Amino acid sequence: MDLSVREASRCQKISPFHVMALLERAQALAAAGHDVIHLEVGEPDFPTPPAMVEAGQRALAAGQTRYSPAAGIPELRQALADDYARRFSVTVAPQQIILTPGASGALQLALALLVNPGDGVLVADPGYPCNRHFLALVNGEPQAMVLGDDLRVSAGLIDRHWRDNTVAALLASPDNPTGTVLGEAELAEIAATVQRRDGALVMDEIYQGLVYGEPVHSVLSVAPQALVVNSFSKFYGMTGWRLGWLVAPPEAVPALERMAQNFFLAPPTLAQHAALAAFEPDTLELLEQRRQELGRRRALLLERLPALGVRVCGQPRGAFYLYLDVSAITDDSFAFCQRLLEQTHVALTPGLDFGEQHQPERYVRLAYAAPLDRLEQALDRIGRFLGAAG
Repeated sequence: MDLSVREASRCQKISPFHVMALLERAQALAAAGHDVIHLEVGEPDFPTPPAMVEAGQRALAAGQTRYSPAAGIPELRQALADDYARRFSVTVAPQQIILTPGASGALQLALALLVNPGDGVLVADPGYPCNRHFLALVNGEPQAMVLGDDLRVSAGLIDRHWRDNTVAALLASPDNPTGTVLGEAELAEIAATVQRRDGALVMDEIYQGLVYGEPVHSVLSVAPQALVVNSFSKFYGMTGWRLGWLVAPPEAVPALERMAQNFFLAPPTLAQHAALAAFEPDTLELLEQRRQELGRRRALLLERLPALGVRVCGQPRGAFYLYLDVSAITDDSFAFCQRLLEQTHVALTPGLDFGEQHQPERYVRLAYAAPLDRLEQALDRIGRFLGAAG
């Protein structure tokens, strides 16, 4: 009897993260006693703020270990609605906010709401790879918009790429891997173009609080009908707690709640109670200090990398990433990352993880989720490596 599992065709559409092979090798080098500097992982190096940890511990001690409502506890939905009003002067009803297991849960809900089999969704290339893979789950078609040298999505780019079967545009600001931040005027033009095309706009804002040199904003300020994905992972330092949220138009909420009930039943209860402390003054002050620290790291890299012959692409004003053009050094960025790791013990992410059409062999992503002194060490090592290679 043949007991092998027959995989669905969608499995072939979901490629692995190339960086995982590098991460596995980096971990092996570290286990062997080498000093590895991790600039490949898209995770902040700061721990969850103490007040949030303590809130989670109190919830655990109080027995808050049962299912919450499918859309989340009312107190946290209200706190998020209040935060939109306070920070962005945007009116969002708590009932429009659905808490999810990470931003991934929110993305899956949004795409399940919008996409029928064969429908297309515009995504950026380079861009976050899971977006196109989530589309495979709903038998949708990722439609790549290859970005220009400025690495910016524009209304014109969306208009040119829109097809007869396109139903939505899935964008991010700030963006992974480029750090690009779209301004309110740009977002308004994009939203108007999508609306004219009778489509939906889905905006990933999970790096929203991490912006440098300009105000933080939400697409909801100019496009109240947009579906917005956000998370407590990046700005709030709760990656392992797995808690995100989706803001949706009121008319979409009943369908989203039904899917949430069936897809994952409820978001993590302890994480929700911990997240209530995210909006306390002391926590917000700590998070602002961390944002400023990330800004200092960014400034250091922007100053030193060009002197090494590495071009910083676009205008990276958000998140904690730089997208780097290494084509003057190599024509194979994955092999470059392998050699760099082996010879200097500095780990970067190759461009292959972020798309196929934007010449990924030219690019690497650097995540500055490491202290300033470690970044200084990494830059010194990269400099010596490039000097030797030259």
